[in-house]
Amino acid sequence: MSNHERDSREGSDGEKPTVAYAIDSRRRAALQEIDDAPFGLNKILPGPPNQSGKTLNENQELGIKVATPIGNLVGQLLFGWLADVVGRKRMYGIELMIIIIATFGQAVSGGGHAVSILGVLIVWRFLMGIGIGGDYPLSAVISSEFAPTRIRGRMMVGVFLSQGWGNFAAALVALIIVVAYRNSVLNDPSVDDPVHVDDIWRILIGLGCIPGCIGLYFRLTIPETPRFTMDIERNVQQATDDIKNVLTTGGFHVDPDAPIHRVNAPKASWADFCAYFRQWKNGKILLGAAWSWFALDIAFYGLGLNSSIVLETIGFGEPSSHGTQLVYDNLKNICIGNLILSAGGLIPGYYFSFFLIDSWGRKPIQLMGFIILTILFIVLGFGYDKLIATSAAKKGFVVLYCFANFFQNFGPNSTTFVVPGEAFPTRYRSTAHGIAAASGKLGAVVAQVGFFKTKDIGGPNKFLKHILEIFALFMLTGIFSTLLIPETKGLSLEEISNERQEGFIRD
Repeated sequence: MSNHERDSREGSDGEKPTVAYAIDSRRRAALQEIDDAPFGLNKILPGPPNQSGKTLNENQELGIKVATPIGNLVGQLLFGWLADVVGRKRMYGIELMIIIIATFGQAVSGGGHAVSILGVLIVWRFLMGIGIGGDYPLSAVISSEFAPTRIRGRMMVGVFLSQGWGNFAAALVALIIVVAYRNSVLNDPSVDDPVHVDDIWRILIGLGCIPGCIGLYFRLTIPETPRFTMDIERNVQQATDDIKNVLTTGGFHVDPDAPIHRVNAPKASWADFCAYFRQWKNGKILLGAAWSWFALDIAFYGLGLNSSIVLETIGFGEPSSHGTQLVYDNLKNICIGNLILSAGGLIPGYYFSFFLIDSWGRKPIQLMGFIILTILFIVLGFGYDKLIATSAAKKGFVVLYCFANFFQNFGPNSTTFVVPGEAFPTRYRSTAHGIAAASGKLGAVVAQVGFFKTKDIGGPNKFLKHILEIFALFMLTGIFSTLLIPETKGLSLEEISNERQEGFIRD
């Protein structure tokens, strides 16, 4: 007996069904169609990856790097809330437009007497960060609300793993551009005046607009999710029609002249929000998701945005050349190093999560990831001196570093994106995901500031081993925060929400 049939029998008790009961039954039956659909219904393309410019002094580089995560934090909170208020479809695409405009703005930035080019870049990167931040809750919630239950995790990770290919493509395109400019860089006037490096970073950042422009069409033409139409717009008839049309024809149609019957369903409000999350069974999930993302991003962005510093510190691929040849070799080696890290850890980790998340479950993968990351960072931190003592040991360090990238993605980096997009009611799903994601970006900002302010304690990059040890501590806390989140595998979004679905629509 299906859940719908069982609820129908238990709800009647021999009485004549009311109009509200009939609409409530239609809502649950329509949602069951999505959960049991043989394929996914969403079309999602990620925004372009982040890039940074040439070598700067410590404070300048810190300003460039934290501008985007701070923008992310703002965008995640703002767009997460707006998606629950005005709709997923209405907001989806706006954040990508912001990314495209801000990315292009960076590529053509210039300075003047009133403001330096760094000031202009920081402003553009902050704006780009707002757009990128908005993409997190929107992409997660749209993919989860359209996905069938049995492959929902895979569809959500499928969206997120595009980030890994974005990292790889960025490093590959950077390598191609650097190699193409080889002769120009070698013929630059001096190391202090590498004029063609300016061309390289502008082209690299500007090319990020291309995938964004391609993805914009799909975002602007995606239908509104039926769950938003049902539970927030409270238009069960339109949502039911949308589900039938998408499942049968692949399209959707909204009749502007059709009469709208707003049903009586729970409405989002500050009082209702507080009442829902004040309950420990709900509040602990938001706390667990938020802290897990915060702890992860301490290490993920602490290493990810500083991989070139780590590779240079251990002397992996360090060029021995001089003059403009040193400039070229250094740029090329950083690109190759980032390719190795992406291909050796990021992308395989995403795909392991993709194939196993709907069979193993979200919670076991996240727990396993945090445990292994704790061990890896303990080894990297406390064994740092021995791991950089010889050439062979340095290769071992890079292997362990790739393993850390692998288990970040075959672990909490994937699941922290998925769980908040599933674990809350429709009316707060995007807002809660935005809160959890913003907690992660707060961790990224803390990691960046902490990394740059402490790495040179005792000498240039001498504190790096202790930073790795601190990362191990945060991975340990992630183990405990994971215990607060539920296992969402195989459950409908309505079952996970901790709200009784029978009688959800009231008279």
